[in-house]
Amino acid sequence: MSDIHAPLGPPVETVILPAVRDLGDFKVRRALPSARRRTVGPFVFLDDYGPDVFGPGQGANVRPHPHIGLSTLSYLMDGEMVHRDSAGHVQSIRPGDANWMTAGRGIVHSERAPASAQAAGGHRFGQQIWVALPKALEEMEPVFSHHGKSSLPNLDNEGVAITVVAGSGFGARSPVPSYSDLMYVDAVLQPRSRLQVPVEHVERAMILISGEVEVEGEANIFARSQFVVFRPGAEVVLRALGAARVILLAGEPFAEQRHVYWNFVSSSRERIEAAKEDWRSGRFPAIAGETEFIPLPPDPGPPAPSQGLHEKHPASGTSG
Repeated sequence: MSDIHAPLGPPVETVILPAVRDLGDFKVRRALPSARRRTVGPFVFLDDYGPDVFGPGQGANVRPHPHIGLSTLSYLMDGEMVHRDSAGHVQSIRPGDANWMTAGRGIVHSERAPASAQAAGGHRFGQQIWVALPKALEEMEPVFSHHGKSSLPNLDNEGVAITVVAGSGFGARSPVPSYSDLMYVDAVLQPRSRLQVPVEHVERAMILISGEVEVEGEANIFARSQFVVFRPGAEVVLRALGAARVILLAGEPFAEQRHVYWNFVSSSRERIEAAKEDWRSGRFPAIAGETEFIPLPPDPGPPAPSQGLHEKHPASGTSG
C-alpha cells in the first residue's frame, strides 16, 4: 500500500454532480467516470439510479452485453432484478444483496426486472459499480457469486448502521471475493450521528443516497446524488443533519493506466480492440434463453484534449 502523507488543505478534494445518462428503459446518474474524476482506487464506473416507480411494461431491461477485465457489483436499495450470464448463472438480486461478477477474459450478462414487475409495475433504486482487475488477473476465468443481505457484515457504530458490502472497512471484511484493496460500504446515519471514514485506503469518496451530511472542516452541506472525493490522508468525519444514507468507496489505485471503452476495461488498448472485434463477430459466449443483445457503439474518434486517455467513450457504458 502506498504511503499516506499528512494532507494540505480541507478534507474534501472534489465535489461532482453526476451527469444524467438515458439508457432507454431508465435513466442513471453517472458519478464515475466524469470529466473531473476518472477513478477512485480500482473503481472505474459508478451508476446511481432511482428511487423511481415504473408502470406495467416499463421495467428496466439491460439486454445482453459483454465485459472484460473487471468485476461488476450490483447493489439494490429497492426493487428486484434478475441476473443472467453466459456461464449459466440465473440469480435474483434483492435489496441489500451483493451480486459480484468477474468478467476476466470475457463474459456476457443481462439484468432485467422480474416478470412480475414487468407485468404489474414496481420500484427501482440501486447502483451498478465496476471494479478494474489487477493486471495479472485481467484474463482470469469468469466467475460469479451472490451474497445475500444476511451474509454481509453489519455493524452498529453509535447511531450509524454500517454494511460492508465489498472489501474491508471498519474492522470487518465482506465475503465478496474482491481481488484488490478496496472498500464499498453502505452507511445509514441517524440524525446528528457522526461517522469517521477510515483513513487506511489511499483514495476515498462518498455518494449521498438520501438526507444531508456535513463534513467537519467544510462549510458546505452535501445532499442527494453528490459524489464527494476526499483528500488522501485527511481526517474525514461525517455528521448527519437528519436521517441520511451514504455509500463510501475507497481503495488503492493501480500503478498501470486503465482504458475503458463501452463495457470493456483493460490495461491494454490492443486487448480492447480485440474484444470489440469479438463482439462484432459474435465470438463471445451466448446466454441461454436470450435472443437480444446490445450492439457495439460506433467509435467516437480521437478523444478531446480535456478527456484524457482513461476512457475512449465516456457516455456509452452500459449499466449492468
